[in-house]
Amino acid sequence: MKKITFVTFCLALVLIMAGCAQRRNSASTGGTAATSNVSGLKAETYDRLKDSSNVLNAIMSAPDDAIPETILADAKCVAVVPSMIKGGFIIGGRHGRGVATCRNQNGAWSSPAFFTVSGGSWGAQIGLEAVDLVMLMNAQGMQNLLKSNVELGADASVAAGPVGRDASAKTDLTFKSQVLTYSRSRGLFAGLTLNGAKIATDEDSMRAFYGRDVDFAQVLSGRVPEPSVANAFLSTVRQNFKEAKNR
Repeated sequence: MKKITFVTFCLALVLIMAGCAQRRNSASTGGTAATSNVSGLKAETYDRLKDSSNVLNAIMSAPDDAIPETILADAKCVAVVPSMIKGGFIIGGRHGRGVATCRNQNGAWSSPAFFTVSGGSWGAQIGLEAVDLVMLMNAQGMQNLLKSNVELGADASVAAGPVGRDASAKTDLTFKSQVLTYSRSRGLFAGLTLNGAKIATDEDSMRAFYGRDVDFAQVLSGRVPEPSVANAFLSTVRQNFKEAKNR
């Protein structure tokens, strides 16, 4: 019992540190909220869409370390977590809020759905680090995501995604894992392993963004109209994931 209590305490500490770091980041950089007539959590969802667009553009602009074209063409869903917090004291933790969109049967990308990702890990570590996270999912990974509560490595197989335009010469690009993960930290871009991390619906953000209760699966299935404020994010996805290559 003492061990469980200590683990819980350490993970709670990471979440508190994450909240402080995210508030400092918002205060120092401003965001969509600074130029819109919205505030609170709704403004945060607008900023999350903008930050997610920036993350995708930054990753895809890397000439040698970008995600291979074949992976982009086969991905059925893309999920982005700008500034996921990793860190802790002795026991590590991860926490972040992200946004996802999925291809529909006609090849179009769905309206954005908001989620959280969290999970702990053992290891000798002290400190706090913000990591931009991108997750790509194949058809089976998409079906698991629609369940709105997924544990990576248990409910859905996960692997660090290959990087580089010539990755096809070095690695199997058949998307055998349901979820491929990528991270960007301090300008460096690489695959990331997230076994044990849990993805769950961010119900508060969904309600704040859409102004009503909406179903996570219905949004990602294309049954909820795309709000105009999501246009920039979805345009970034279309541009980088080359919608015309959908199979």
